[in-house]
Amino acid sequence: MLIHLPKRLCVAVAMVLAGLAAAQGANDASLVKDFAGRIQKYLDLRKTADISKKPTDSPDKLVYQKQQAEEKIQQSRPAAKQGDIFTPPIGAYFKKQIAATLRGAQGEKVRASLRRAEPLPDIRLQVNHPYPAHLPLQSTPPTLLLNLPRLPGELQYRIVGSTFVLFDTAANLIVDLLPDAVSGP
Repeated sequence: MLIHLPKRLCVAVAMVLAGLAAAQGANDASLVKDFAGRIQKYLDLRKTADISKKPTDSPDKLVYQKQQAEEKIQQSRPAAKQGDIFTPPIGAYFKKQIAATLRGAQGEKVRASLRRAEPLPDIRLQVNHPYPAHLPLQSTPPTLLLNLPRLPGELQYRIVGSTFVLFDTAANLIVDLLPDAVSGP
């Protein structure tokens, strides 16, 4: 059954929907700005930890530098907890972006990429703790990365089971995490 609505009502509904979309866009922009500020705060803290980045070809020195970075950052963030960076509103934004990507035109490619990677179990990860040595670092599909805020070189997004992880590569530390963010491939 086709319902004919008055033209004025259709225009009014279209204006309301456009206004809602604009408000959502502004809200998303403020969330991304808040996220970027939290990332910068972490990087500033990281700088004050005086992490050595001296170039070396020695595997032993590289391991030592990574351990030193891990310890210094952990000591600099003793009260770090889940949600310090992925606050509830920022977490909701990320979950929305991830879900939209998985439902979108490239969603099947992203799911296939996640399936091809070495499967990672849903294990309990902790903020400000090292990434488990026995787990491979599954990369985040590029198509998904395109829909998320860019990160500075020291940080990466990772996926472990259904958990979305913010990972410090130099220190091998979990900076923050977002449980139940990625639906199964």
